[in-house]
Amino acid sequence: MKRIGVFTSGGDSPGMNAAVRAVVRTGLYYGHEVVGIYRGYEGMIDGEMALMDRRSVSNIMQQGGTILQSARSKRFMTTAGRAQAYANLQAMDVEGIVVIGGNGSFTGAKVFMEEYPDLRMVGLPGTIDNDLYGTDYTIGYDTAINTAMAAIDNLRDTAAAHNRLFFVEVMGRDAGFIALRSGIATGAEGVLIKESDTDKEQLLQQLKDDFSTITRSGIVVVAEGDESGGAIELSKEIQTLYPELDIRVTILGHVQRGGRPTCMERVRASQLGVEAVRQLRAGKSGIMIGQIGHEFSYTPFAKAIKHHDRVDPELLEIVKILA
Repeated sequence: MKRIGVFTSGGDSPGMNAAVRAVVRTGLYYGHEVVGIYRGYEGMIDGEMALMDRRSVSNIMQQGGTILQSARSKRFMTTAGRAQAYANLQAMDVEGIVVIGGNGSFTGAKVFMEEYPDLRMVGLPGTIDNDLYGTDYTIGYDTAINTAMAAIDNLRDTAAAHNRLFFVEVMGRDAGFIALRSGIATGAEGVLIKESDTDKEQLLQQLKDDFSTITRSGIVVVAEGDESGGAIELSKEIQTLYPELDIRVTILGHVQRGGRPTCMERVRASQLGVEAVRQLRAGKSGIMIGQIGHEFSYTPFAKAIKHHDRVDPELLEIVKILA
């Protein structure tokens, strides 16, 4: 295997640059040439590829986002698009590929390998949502929850100053991992996530016990995918039930995707990047490389795509106890 390709795909997440750096430098360490593929599958189709050296990835670990950029590609969903991507990889003599992304990225990789079995592809879990099966933590999650925590801490100050109830919406359309851990870390009075059907009733009871009898501040963290319709709709419902409350809504949005990766983010992404190259060298393909406990885990794309990690019921119980 002469050349290894690397690209980032789907939503960006802090720590992707550390993973790219690790793939490039590990590949070079073992005597391979490394090709950076820009803009994910879109760049693969358009032939946006270039050889990378050690200097190409110098001084990038502290940066959020991805130097290779990212994109979602409808063209790659077509047979013609994948054929063009394969032709471009062949022209660049790329035999092994590291894809850093999430569910959609691995779905594309699985189909691609089925059509072109001579390609070796391994994946690294890059998403702030932490919802991929086969790993304890995804690249980007630790930074995202720390970003959310810092923002909620700031809101707590102004909430206390004005005796306000803040509904804070965090990312998590399909998973509530960010909401759950950032809510616990900030002492939120309530945490609402898609995975729990009873959290809304718990919140209403909490407000009935506290806010209807005394005036004080509070924070409720809501995952954007919660069945209540998000922070705005929920706040309207609560305001109708408790018109005396001074309610505000803050939607953190894409600020959670950016920022400097945490220390653990950089270390974990580096470990996974090194292991990705080693697995390609060992002839492995079609797997997502993660970490469970202190050990590497290897999950077939088909399984990683089909299954989603479940919310820890103990964390839900902790929210209930500490709210």
